[in-house]
Amino acid sequence: MLVATRTLTTAAKQIARSSSVLGSIRTKHTVPDLDYDYNELEPVISAKIMKLHHDKHHATYVANLNVAEEKFLAAQAKNDIAGQVALYSAINFNGGGHVNHTIFWKNLIGEKNGGGQLHEGALKQKIIEQYGSLDQLTQVVNGKTAGIFGSGWGWLTLNPKGQLDVITTANQDMPSSVGHVPLLGVDAWEHAYYLDYNNVKVDYFKNIWRVINWKDVAKRYDDAVAQIKN
Repeated sequence: MLVATRTLTTAAKQIARSSSVLGSIRTKHTVPDLDYDYNELEPVISAKIMKLHHDKHHATYVANLNVAEEKFLAAQAKNDIAGQVALYSAINFNGGGHVNHTIFWKNLIGEKNGGGQLHEGALKQKIIEQYGSLDQLTQVVNGKTAGIFGSGWGWLTLNPKGQLDVITTANQDMPSSVGHVPLLGVDAWEHAYYLDYNNVKVDYFKNIWRVINWKDVAKRYDDAVAQIKN
């Protein structure tokens, strides 16, 4: 009973930290529109995968997140701590799915519109400083992402010390859970690549760099650095 009480207390503290955010939510989350057509990322990612990934998988995370938050707010109104704790994992998982995919869509752009092109600037300088070249960075990201056991994400992040970092997260966990700011995410769930690459996920990891929207990644980097300086 003592162990159970301690576990509940820990979870309750996590809920309490997030309740100020959840308590202010009165509008439902929605799936963001894409900035490009479903077929723009071909042949790297097919229109079929994009439509399924965006319209079905992301939409499911959003629907489940809205339901979980409504139930959480109802439990909160009743001061039902156990009920809030029971919903925490659903909010974390579906909320992470929503946030991670929202970043992912922005991280992508077709080759004809600049995909894969890293221009001069602070981010490129930092990549060269820490990794030597963009090619070296991509090898690090691909290596760590390919090593994920099960489902998850590979990330280029800015860590709390202001350095670039390559990390992985399981399932739909977010880099913010370990204090990192996400700059670039690579979805390593099977639904992100299987229809195009079958079980050869390393080809997906290799090819996705052709459609990375480095302008978006660079802006995230600049914004994150500015936040640290402030």
